Amino acid sequence: MSKSIIKIAIVGDVHDLWQPIEDRLALQALDVDLVLFVGDFGNESIEVVQAIADLDIPKAAILGNHDAWYTAYDVPNKPNKKKCPYDRTQEDRVQQQLDILEKYHVGFNWLDFPEFDISVVGSRPFSSGSSRWKKAAFYLDRFGINSFAESTERIMHSVNSAAHDTIIFLGHNGPSGLGSAEDSICGKDWKQVGGDYGDPDFAEAIAKSYQTLKKVPLVTFGHMHHHLKLDSSRTRQAIATNEMGTTFLNSACSPRIIKENDQVYRNFSLVTLEFGKVIGSSLVWLDSSHNIVKETHWQKS
Repeated sequence: MSKSIIKIAIVGDVHDLWQPIEDRLALQALDVDLVLFVGDFGNESIEVVQAIADLDIPKAAILGNHDAWYTAYDVPNKPNKKKCPYDRTQEDRVQQQLDILEKYHVGFNWLDFPEFDISVVGSRPFSSGSSRWKKAAFYLDRFGINSFAESTERIMHSVNSAAHDTIIFLGHNGPSGLGSAEDSICGKDWKQVGGDYGDPDFAEAIAKSYQTLKKVPLVTFGHMHHHLKLDSSRTRQAIATNEMGTTFLNSACSPRIIKENDQVYRNFSLVTLEFGKVIGSSLVWLDSSHNIVKETHWQKS
């Protein structure tokens, strides 16, 4: 018998801010059923990824652009601007991360959770956004993918293979089509501001999923930090819904761990599903005693 109410914690861009013991205790205090990681654990940070893999709570993860920070940008005839601190002829840290996470990495893959009657389907891993096809050599070498269309096809293979009719989509960057203002959920907020920086292949896969018998109550991701780059006093929209009733949640409240007055605070996004529908979502901050000290409700039933 699957649970009718599921409490999900979504961990926004980590960027090396993961404390294995304290974060585990915080998740236990929140009494969550499932944890979803949107990636950017660090700049190919093996230790952080290993700590995430060791978390003994049901989980799924996708790797972000920082998780291939040195590897994906090293292309022929174009010097890598991101100086690699290790010998790439001796190590493949992208593959190491994939091997560590194993089945829990859902990028171009899926993971079934029969206890919840849901499947988590991943979008294109290592995405940094844009309507242009970028890091072509990396995607061709790692995944045999040449275009947005081929990426959509890979995502749809996971959708069609998933065992359950209710799907949660997990991405690093979000899908296109959710607004083009600088403070939109996937809006461009640097240099020349404005523009939709979502992933077209992700959006197309979601649209195609609606044509199947699958239900899509939640699409969650990160990458586009809540505080705008050119004006950190402003924040982007963190949540959106569409006419199909899908909730889109950007969890990238960064930095996710802060210190103030000798106190440490950490954040998680929380989503509650009831019978496969989102009935509430919020951003919570916990103190060092794992008590919620601030909660911003984005959506309530």
